Amino acid sequence: MSKLGFVLPYWADVSLDDLLHFSKLGDDLEYDSVWVPEMWGRDAFSLISTIASNTEKIKFGTAVISVYSRSPALIAQTAATIDEYSSGRMMLGIGMSTVYLNENWHSMKFENPLLRTKECVEVIKEILKGEKLDYEGEIFSLKYFKLLFKPYRENLPIYIASLGPKNIKLTSEVADGWLPFMVSNEFINSNKQLVRSKNKDMQIAPFVPALISKDPDESKHYVKELIAFYVSSMGDYYHKQICGYGFKKEADDIRSYWRKDKAKAIDSVSDEILKLISIYGDKNSGRKMLEKFSETSDLPILMFPPKAPKELIEYSMKELI
Repeated sequence: MSKLGFVLPYWADVSLDDLLHFSKLGDDLEYDSVWVPEMWGRDAFSLISTIASNTEKIKFGTAVISVYSRSPALIAQTAATIDEYSSGRMMLGIGMSTVYLNENWHSMKFENPLLRTKECVEVIKEILKGEKLDYEGEIFSLKYFKLLFKPYRENLPIYIASLGPKNIKLTSEVADGWLPFMVSNEFINSNKQLVRSKNKDMQIAPFVPALISKDPDESKHYVKELIAFYVSSMGDYYHKQICGYGFKKEADDIRSYWRKDKAKAIDSVSDEILKLISIYGDKNSGRKMLEKFSETSDLPILMFPPKAPKELIEYSMKELI
């Protein structure tokens, strides 16, 4: 089986004790990495700093930060600092996020997302060389300065969250890893040639909705709720993704029902959708589903539903590793 990562559960009421418990559990169970989301919640880098100070081996990545949320220089400074003090355990996950979040939370016009992502990665890589900057792009222009300390690694891994063909092509050109979400094994396989066209060592690391339970229906409910949230509330990406698999009616129903009848929205996530893009059921069926993602990926990353009980997430972490 390939390496395995997990997304730090992102409950709104997550406590410091929860953060440390699940991070240390992942470290003890020898997960490869823990990935920390941000969206409009707690700052990902602050949480990663805390994880770095309280773990020994596990790596950590942002999952993901928007390229509109910070300047490339600030992203590079922050990632390089954590990488230095953690002896090279930092991974940087970035993406363009959604027009709604960037314009209404970060107050940034959602313009030229592909170009911005490209230049952001280029600037970060230049800064991590530890040399004086002389970068002139269409969006960013940096010169005269260089990082005040020697980066622990020049080649700190940069992963891009991408789904569309243009963004996957960009990922192939500038990134070290690919972070697709809500994707089938067939989707991964069909895009391998493209995403590895410029870098044969490109790490394929899909975020996979996941939860197992001794009661299969219980896990199914929480995973369906997670999928329904993303299809209905996180821009058009995931709605289009589900439509692309041939489930347009289900995707439309999820979006239509979500704000007026969440139960119907959740029920609109069919078993066929679940089987295609997630891991659920009891531990035996969950392990079989994980094996399939492990065959197509270098690093499957388990994304647990934020409304699932903490006990179920801990059970899933222990039984799926």
